[in-house]
Amino acid sequence: MRILKHAAIAATMTLALMTGAKADDLTGTLKKVKDTGTITLGYRESSVPFSYLDGNQKPVGFSIDVCGKVVEAVKTKLGMPDLKVAYTPVNSATRLPLVANGTVDLECGSTANQLVRQKQVAFSVSTFVAQFKWLTRSDSGITTPDDLKSKMVAVTAGTNTSQFLNKLNQEDGLKLTIAQGKDHAESFLLVETGRAAAFMEDDILLAGLKANAKDPSRFKILDKAYSADPYALMFRREDPEFKALVDETLIGLMRSGEFTKLYVKWFETPIPPRDLNLNFPMSDKLKELIKSPSDKANS
Repeated sequence: MRILKHAAIAATMTLALMTGAKADDLTGTLKKVKDTGTITLGYRESSVPFSYLDGNQKPVGFSIDVCGKVVEAVKTKLGMPDLKVAYTPVNSATRLPLVANGTVDLECGSTANQLVRQKQVAFSVSTFVAQFKWLTRSDSGITTPDDLKSKMVAVTAGTNTSQFLNKLNQEDGLKLTIAQGKDHAESFLLVETGRAAAFMEDDILLAGLKANAKDPSRFKILDKAYSADPYALMFRREDPEFKALVDETLIGLMRSGEFTKLYVKWFETPIPPRDLNLNFPMSDKLKELIKSPSDKANS
């Protein structure tokens, strides 16, 4: 009995030493998560269908589901099945600094991968490809961007769309007055209440806002499209161990077909809170990125 008791103690000590050594080998985000027992996900409140609040004020969406797969991979790697998941709301202005300063470990929203942003944060392989478009009221009489000349338009502060619109306004001489909403919901409200003639944003986000409006028929999205940057999950820079885990998880989802199933769930199937179907088929560009995953930025 004494021998068995001593053997059990020795085995426990050996396991503890092995676990400690494994923890000591960790770096960056994985070490932080291991030490704190919590991984913090950043979410958007109105970026339908990527990351938004459902009828119960719970974060849901395509990006939330994809991040959930990453969390499962983290649990497995760290041997922490009971790892706590915390959620922190972010918006266009706060998302980069909250990731950079360590408040948020993984941002699960609709953030575009840009070279300028890579100076502050890092990105996964691309998860979506959008285009910039205009949304306006159906009764506005606006049919092309030229009809917006000298009018007030809306854009969300801190977005790559805002950067693009400022450049477009100058280069095309549109003489626009640009109002900036703090988030997509506020920008949409500017159009809904008639304070802005149109709202420029990524096509899929406009489709989500339109579908979830009280009366979707009151709004229309103009045909004119402009090239935009690819979306990706966002996390801290200079953390190769965590980036490798995130990318491996996403590429695994793409190769297994699970990524496409999640896409169909959120883009081509009724979604909460109103069971509306966005009917937004996968683009050829995204299909290409699923076949050949890339973390490259366009600009």
